[in-house]
Amino acid sequence: MTNEPGYRLAVGVMLLNRMGQIFVGRRIDMPMISAWQMPQGGIDPGETPQNAAFRELREEIGTDKAEILGESRMWLKYDLPMELAQGVWGGRYRGQCQKWFAMRFIGDDTDIDLATDRPEFDAWKWIPSERLPQMIVPFKRQLYIDILAEFRSHCTTVKIS
Repeated sequence: MTNEPGYRLAVGVMLLNRMGQIFVGRRIDMPMISAWQMPQGGIDPGETPQNAAFRELREEIGTDKAEILGESRMWLKYDLPMELAQGVWGGRYRGQCQKWFAMRFIGDDTDIDLATDRPEFDAWKWIPSERLPQMIVPFKRQLYIDILAEFRSHCTTVKIS
C-alpha cells in the first residue's frame, strides 16, 4: 500500500451488472448538487484493500454479492476542494489515495438496500459507462475517467447460458 502524507487510504468499487452497466449512488450529504458516485471509502487499520472493498459495498449498498474482476494497477488520488477539505474527515486529509476494483454484481437488484446503518446514498441506478464522467462531481472526474479507461474491458454484457 502507498501512504502519501495528507491523503486518506481508501478503496473504490466499479460495480457492474450483467449488462455491463455501472452502479452509481446519489450522495445524501450533498443535496445542493446532484452528486453521484461509485461506492468507495477508507481502509481500516489491519484491513486489506480487497476486504475494505467488500465491507464498503455492505455499508453503502447493503450487499456484497459481487466477485472481483480486476484491480487498478496503481493507487489513484484526488484532492477535495478547499471548502470541503476543512469539514470532511475533521480536516485531517486533503483527499484520498485509492485502490480501485472492478466487480461483477452477482445478486439481484432487490438485494441492494440503501437503508444501511449509516446511509450514504438516497437513490441509485445502473448507467452505461459513457455517462459516468458527466455524472460525477468535477473534483473526482479525472479519477473516474482514468478508472473507466482501465476497466473498460469489464463493461460488457455477460452471456448467461
